[in-house]
Amino acid sequence: MTSVLVVDDQPLIRQAVTDILNDHDEISVVGEAVNGTQAVGLAGSLRPDVVLMDIRMPQLDGIGATAAICADPALAGTRVLILTTFEEDEYLVAALRAGASGFIGKGAEPEEIVRAVRAVHAGEALLSPAATRSLIERYVLPGPAPATVGRPNPASEALDQLTDREREVLLLVARGRSNQQIARDLVISPHTAKTHVNRIMTKLYAHDRAQLVILAYESGLLTPGLT
Repeated sequence: MTSVLVVDDQPLIRQAVTDILNDHDEISVVGEAVNGTQAVGLAGSLRPDVVLMDIRMPQLDGIGATAAICADPALAGTRVLILTTFEEDEYLVAALRAGASGFIGKGAEPEEIVRAVRAVHAGEALLSPAATRSLIERYVLPGPAPATVGRPNPASEALDQLTDREREVLLLVARGRSNQQIARDLVISPHTAKTHVNRIMTKLYAHDRAQLVILAYESGLLTPGLT
């Protein structure tokens, strides 16, 4: 059973999403929140598998709430899925940086929302690396790969703790390769590929693969046009 916390300040959207999810026996909406502050509190008490999070809300917005939830060690098993109108692209990179595992549009078909919840619960990042790079290039670091002339690049320094093999794996993750594809590319077992990915996330304090894409881009390991 996948437990879900639905967060949105609009009652009609909360009700509609709740009804959609509760129509599936393997998904249960365990709570609803009307703002980010309430979302953080309910996440802490309910420990849901997935938080379906709106961005623009009173008191505390979805980005702040996502950051608080993803930073809580007690909620390490909780994944945040951003519910957006897609007119808010400039907020999405911030949400991913805060720890969100991806996003789904408010205009999505019911089955798309259900599939998104299932995917995020399964540990997948519901955002392709190409889409992540597009958002970063458009709203955060336009032009060439991030330059830090004359001063340290924190993202690049973070990668210094990775082994050469882990850097190879990170680049493949950032290019959108699955664990199976990484295993084939590097001639290793899928289990070994998964172990490398997990170690990289631990070393870089990344919540999931979407954050690894951002780190790879910001460190200069991945540059625009590199696939």
